[in-house]
Amino acid sequence: MDQIEYTRSRFAQLLGLDEAALGSLDSKMGRNADKPVLYLPKDLSAYRQKLPRSAPTRNTRKQLFLNFKGGTGKTSLSTAYAYRLAEMGNRVLLIDLDSQGHAARCLGYEPEQFPKTLFEVLIKKVPIKDILIETALAEFHLVPSNLTMSTIDLALMPMHAREYKLRQAFEGLSGQYDFIVMDAPPSFGLLNLNALMATNDLIIPVLADFLSFHGLKLLFETIAGLEQDLQLVLDQIFVVINHFNPTTRIARQARDALEKHYADFLLETVVRQCTKFAQASSEGIPISAFDPTSKGAQDIESFISEVRKRTKHLQAKEKSV
Repeated sequence: MDQIEYTRSRFAQLLGLDEAALGSLDSKMGRNADKPVLYLPKDLSAYRQKLPRSAPTRNTRKQLFLNFKGGTGKTSLSTAYAYRLAEMGNRVLLIDLDSQGHAARCLGYEPEQFPKTLFEVLIKKVPIKDILIETALAEFHLVPSNLTMSTIDLALMPMHAREYKLRQAFEGLSGQYDFIVMDAPPSFGLLNLNALMATNDLIIPVLADFLSFHGLKLLFETIAGLEQDLQLVLDQIFVVINHFNPTTRIARQARDALEKHYADFLLETVVRQCTKFAQASSEGIPISAFDPTSKGAQDIESFISEVRKRTKHLQAKEKSV
């Protein structure tokens, strides 16, 4: 994330200002408004505090990106989603649950450089606040993962109430974040069980191909079993089509089938196949910062808008409790 830079026009847009108003704010921040300049994520946080222009405080919404099928672009989608929420002024914690550490790489970090992961939290009872990484954007924090997480299911196995360890860890974060976004590996084990038992919303990225249906069927069967056996309660389940290419007949047919069989869960937003999205992830820059005019950035914006619209009544209900 250290390589992220914003142009003057984009920076003004993110703050909801015209360039004249930004010039006035530049002066207050000790910056020469007449000199062409690029802005950094830390500047976005500082300027937003000066306005102030922070997002409204809300109860923490926990959201899990999960699909038992690999290759759905889940990590690039979840990291882009989480970063854009923070870029909008929300306080966001991104938790990487996958021992491959790809979420950190999508943000420009090397996962092996971090000595502590969620392993220390769930197994050694270290508070999450003691292992999280503060990024260049003050509103955005990361709990990284690496190969030390590969044995976590075995370590959880003999523990009492092992399926609730993550939920218990979240209790120590009360009021600190607007969103906790979790990126899960494409498998089912005790770690993903913990994530399911701790989340409010389940977000399932799928590809528009018929191989995705088996993974979806297995996931929904698993959820039904957890609802019966462990009283799992999810507020919302969202299925989002990722890497969609409308020019292929099989993709259109698969989308039609998803609309038929998963109509109650399928989002209207479709994240289209986008070369710049893939390039952004490989360079460790979220798509909204890499190219905010791209199809990928536009689709992330629409994705966030639709999810928030569908959860708005739930957030209002939480505040009234």
